[in-house]
Amino acid sequence: MSENTLLSRLEGLQLRFEEVGLLITDPAVIGDMKRFVKLTKEYRDLEKIYKATLRYKQVLGTIEEARVILETENDAEMKEMAKEELDNCNSTLPALEEEIKLLLIPADPEDGKNAIVEIRGGTGGDEAAIFAGDLFRMYAKYCEIKGWKIEVTSFNEGTAGGYKEIIFTVSGENVYGILKYESGVHRVQRVPATETQGRVHTSAATVAVLPEAEEFDVEINEKDIRTDIFCASGHGGQSVNTTYSAIRLVHIPTGITVQCQDEKSQLKNKAKAMVELRSRIYNMEHQKYLDEIAGKRKTMVSSGDRSAKIRTYNYPQGRITDHRINYTIYNLTAFMDGDIQDCIDHLIVAENAERLKESEL
Repeated sequence: MSENTLLSRLEGLQLRFEEVGLLITDPAVIGDMKRFVKLTKEYRDLEKIYKATLRYKQVLGTIEEARVILETENDAEMKEMAKEELDNCNSTLPALEEEIKLLLIPADPEDGKNAIVEIRGGTGGDEAAIFAGDLFRMYAKYCEIKGWKIEVTSFNEGTAGGYKEIIFTVSGENVYGILKYESGVHRVQRVPATETQGRVHTSAATVAVLPEAEEFDVEINEKDIRTDIFCASGHGGQSVNTTYSAIRLVHIPTGITVQCQDEKSQLKNKAKAMVELRSRIYNMEHQKYLDEIAGKRKTMVSSGDRSAKIRTYNYPQGRITDHRINYTIYNLTAFMDGDIQDCIDHLIVAENAERLKESEL
């Protein structure tokens, strides 16, 4: 993309940024909540481009001034300063242009949403359930580091510990845009606690990360929902919920079923279950979007394909390998304690490289 072409695109977006800035102060727009939310999000996205545009124009202006001084100035000291300024600007310009090109590529509209994460023990029986529990702990630690909030909506404990299945929501800034890279099959190689011969076993757990749908994203007719109320299961003793507070919702047209037993209040459980139900219905359409993108790309870092093996956790070697980008590190203990940001950063860089390449074709 040439400098002139890039500037012309940025000029148009700058005008749109100013237009949207006026629209979100219009009482008529504020009164239309669906439109207001949409425009506010557009304003935040355009603001990043607007700020990068100002920096870009400033650098181009400095380059032009330095060139004029070099061509017309006789003072040696002034020419030396201009040359130094020109070199500095020419070295920062490519990185700034790459940043702007990335900002100009339409982002996944779901990236800014909260996420619903489900972890299920796969092949490996009790050990798979224990590993699913380890993954949940890893994500809980990571979310704590990020300052995100976790709420468990339902779980089914394994007989030897961990979880056969656990579903939880994560709330915070840009949650889905970061956690979406975790969708897929996670494989573990280690000696299980139940193994008496000291042999290394391979087990697996699947992770699915869904964007949490907002009320504006999907409309659900109450007549299409069947509500079941039952007693929640607990860990035993006093923690067993003996009141009928657990909720199961069945969406009759799609057959989608969700349940929530985390809260003691039936109303709170129903509210949480509705969020998950709305998200799962919305995700049916979102999956079509992911499949469409995956069909266009030869490689896909975040394809949303939950059957793809994405990562191996090798305990004897203390090794983590992400198979999508050939990323290998040997800090498994820290990784399982939530130190997963470096791996996610590498995945983001790899996907951005794909998106840039695709936009230039």
